[in-house]
Amino acid sequence: MKKTIPAILLMLLLASCNGWVIQPGNSNPPTPFLPPTQTPSIFTATPVVINVASATPQIATSTAIPFITATFVPTLIPSDTPVITQTSAPIGPSVSVEVLGCNTSIDVTHGMGEVTNAFVVVRNTGGVDLTNLMVTLNALDEGREHPDKTVEVVSLLVGYKVTLKLTVDSTYKQDTPIQIEVAGDAGLFQRVGADSCKDIGIFAPNPDSLNTPVPNNP
Repeated sequence: MKKTIPAILLMLLLASCNGWVIQPGNSNPPTPFLPPTQTPSIFTATPVVINVASATPQIATSTAIPFITATFVPTLIPSDTPVITQTSAPIGPSVSVEVLGCNTSIDVTHGMGEVTNAFVVVRNTGGVDLTNLMVTLNALDEGREHPDKTVEVVSLLVGYKVTLKLTVDSTYKQDTPIQIEVAGDAGLFQRVGADSCKDIGIFAPNPDSLNTPVPNNP
């Protein structure tokens, strides 16, 4: 017992040196809980490259086109070369017929009663001279054939006209439809008719101007 007391005192003395009355155990203190640390992301300023189809620049080149001035070279026509002027007249034979009007009379010379006289103008509208034209008057109510029913024009030049008086035997005091027929060496030209030939009255052509071709004035 006496040995035990000094041992206890020694232990207390040693413990007082550390300032601990009771020495802490040998176990390591618990490590405080720390949340897991994340490795910080490192952002580098790397430029983002977008693939853009590169187009080869087109260099527009303009080729200067020289201005060309048209030069008209006059064509000289020798003086001995005839110049042909084309006219509106047809090349072949052609005629036109105009009925001026009619009147009636009594033909005692040929033993006829009333006769109808038609005054017509025949024009050469073609491109050739006409020969041996036969101009004939026909009537719907015609009786006996009158000697002046047909008149012959021996020659009618291009651009000429002739005024004729044709006569047929007709019915007394009745309207007389008539028809004018023109034929010649070139054949039948045309027929021109009138349902009722108008009275020409005082405008009948001068008898001295009949059957004579004259220029066809415009």
